[in-house]
Amino acid sequence: MSDAPSTTEAPPTGKTTLDINEIQRILPHRYPFLLIDRVVDLERKQRIVALKNVSINEPFFAGHFPDMPIMPGVLIVEAIAQAGGALLLTEVEDRDDKLMVFTGIDRARFRRPVMPGDQLRIEVDVKAWRGTAVRMEGKAFVGDKRVAEATVTCQLVPRSRTQQPATDSTEVG
Repeated sequence: MSDAPSTTEAPPTGKTTLDINEIQRILPHRYPFLLIDRVVDLERKQRIVALKNVSINEPFFAGHFPDMPIMPGVLIVEAIAQAGGALLLTEVEDRDDKLMVFTGIDRARFRRPVMPGDQLRIEVDVKAWRGTAVRMEGKAFVGDKRVAEATVTCQLVPRSRTQQPATDSTEVG
């Protein structure tokens, strides 16, 4: 019998950091679409701070843009959503049977380019959490400079296609 935790096992209640293995036990995303590398602070149901190390090896840099690699803003918003998803899904016991899907993105702003070699620090605060729906405010920084921000709303839905409600939402991440 393996000592490895199941994918539904939540981090211990007092845990405030997550490494990449713990993140992968919480989020369904994998390379090349997993956009957070580490969680450096987590306050249950309140706030999360995650890091993304931006490398020239990211597949999107091949086309965005040749000779001037810039991380697409939409992927920074996705990193915000994934960080928020890591925070929220730690509270869901049967998360293997659920997906957190985008239901809205508001007030997205992109202030500075994110380039290879940057470390993106993503800070997400929960603004409203009602049942299976959540509104979060995210900010992304490189060093002390804010590079992007967005308010995202998400909803927890069953993973099975036959159980999903009719929606145009896409999976967070």
